[in-house]
Amino acid sequence: MTLHFKLLIVEDEMIIAEDMAESLRRMGYEVPVVVPSGEMAIAKAAEIQPDLVLMDINLQGDMDGIETAALIRAKFQIPVIFLTAYADVPTLERAKQAEPFGYLLKPFEERELQTTIEIAIKRNQAEATMRVSLKKEQELTELKSRFMTMAAHDFRTPLTTIQTSTELLQNYGHKWPEEKKHLHYNRIKNAITMMTKLLDDVLFVGKEEAGKLEFNPQPLDLQSFCGEIIEEIQQSDRDSHPILFEFSGDCQTATMDEQLLRQILTNLLSNAMKYSPPGSPVRFQLQCQDQQARFQIQDSGIGISAEDQQRLFEPFYRAKNVGNISGTGLGLAIVKKCTEVHHGTLIVHSEIGTGTTFTVVLPLVSEDESPRF
Repeated sequence: MTLHFKLLIVEDEMIIAEDMAESLRRMGYEVPVVVPSGEMAIAKAAEIQPDLVLMDINLQGDMDGIETAALIRAKFQIPVIFLTAYADVPTLERAKQAEPFGYLLKPFEERELQTTIEIAIKRNQAEATMRVSLKKEQELTELKSRFMTMAAHDFRTPLTTIQTSTELLQNYGHKWPEEKKHLHYNRIKNAITMMTKLLDDVLFVGKEEAGKLEFNPQPLDLQSFCGEIIEEIQQSDRDSHPILFEFSGDCQTATMDEQLLRQILTNLLSNAMKYSPPGSPVRFQLQCQDQQARFQIQDSGIGISAEDQQRLFEPFYRAKNVGNISGTGLGLAIVKKCTEVHHGTLIVHSEIGTGTTFTVVLPLVSEDESPRF
């Protein structure tokens, strides 16, 4: 019977080590190697990533078993059981500092060895599960905190606009010319649009987190579709950014999820214009070849630092240099997920003060392998 647990034995008395390895193999454990020194143990732990290390305290070389165990635990989070013929108090006190998962005094019985290993492996599995749960809890807490911060700011701004314009229309609208009244009506309309987009983004992320994001690839003419997206984006662009669209290849016979692709392109184009100087062009290239569609959107905006690029696709995260430019920090997280659902790739290249280029590569024909993600 194979237990699918890999053990590393660190023992400088090779007859004892090989005898132990043979016993463990009979029990069903995998023992790929036996090493006699701390230095070799660290190298092998990195190479084979064992589930457990059985470590003699007295070893050949410059490092004893206690030093070696402490390093293995710190670098690889691999549990260690100490094997030793010594039970003196100073040795035991030193051994505690390495946080071992067990301590066996030589000579020991096979049953004692097996029980100690089983307990150590189960304890390590429980601790690993606890670490994952704790990490998820921390991520959720941070996500909630970011959401509350975002909601407090990004809802307040359009609500203030709606309230102010409504009060002004109520109090002075009967005195104003139609042009001035339309100005405030448009402000209210834009504020509602902003809040609707915010809620849509939050709901999209919520669906994805809950595993309820639908994927429905359909035949799509990418050239025409991109033209429609550009027209929609430019209608809401107040700063007159020309979008310079170029395409090449046969882009009329794709199969993709139209709604998810709309999320990708709308968010990338909107960001390119939002973070660029008024009037500066945004370059949009579509290239279809080798069964792939390559969408590239380039701006000459504020750019993104290397540090911020590491967290750029986390929900609610925003780069440190955005200043007073409004945004939720959800757009790029949505772009990343929509790209992954299409089994595509997303690449960002950016320099502070120079601009940013996003490249999305998707299969020209996406198959509906699973309806939900």
